[in-house]
Amino acid sequence: MKAFYIKDQKQFMNRLLRTELFDHFLMSEATIHGAISYHVDGHINRDFFDAEELEVYTTDGSEYLPFSYFRPVCFELIRGKHTPLFMKFVFLLSPENAKKTILSTDCGFSPEEISGIFLNLTFRDGQMTLTTGVSYRTFTLDRSFDQAWDTLAARFLSSHGIEFDVS
Repeated sequence: MKAFYIKDQKQFMNRLLRTELFDHFLMSEATIHGAISYHVDGHINRDFFDAEELEVYTTDGSEYLPFSYFRPVCFELIRGKHTPLFMKFVFLLSPENAKKTILSTDCGFSPEEISGIFLNLTFRDGQMTLTTGVSYRTFTLDRSFDQAWDTLAARFLSSHGIEFDVS
């Protein structure tokens, strides 16, 4: 697990909320504390969608909606002259992207051994941090995939011109 401290928060938030940069991630959850607090559970409420819509959102077996579905809502909640007091977004790779990522690293793990690959964005006390995370289905001391995910996340940020410091 690595923490990436975002240097240009305004630029990052602009890319997060006004571009498709994070749209391929699933939104596991979001919390925004401003004038009031909002908490979003990204799980799909299957009864809300008709069969055709549901098929679009669950083709890869996902239980969560993509960030693209939430992005306009998040933008409306955050925009304004006041900066939120606190924000947390938990992004998750889709099952299809997780499988591709796991197999591309050649770390010896199978997609069945890893239950989630995460990016956690937190804004607190004026500091914006993006933290990597991996959830395993079984106990392991092998952290080679964690290290690979850290590297891939850094490469993702760098390739999109997002400057950061690492802890």
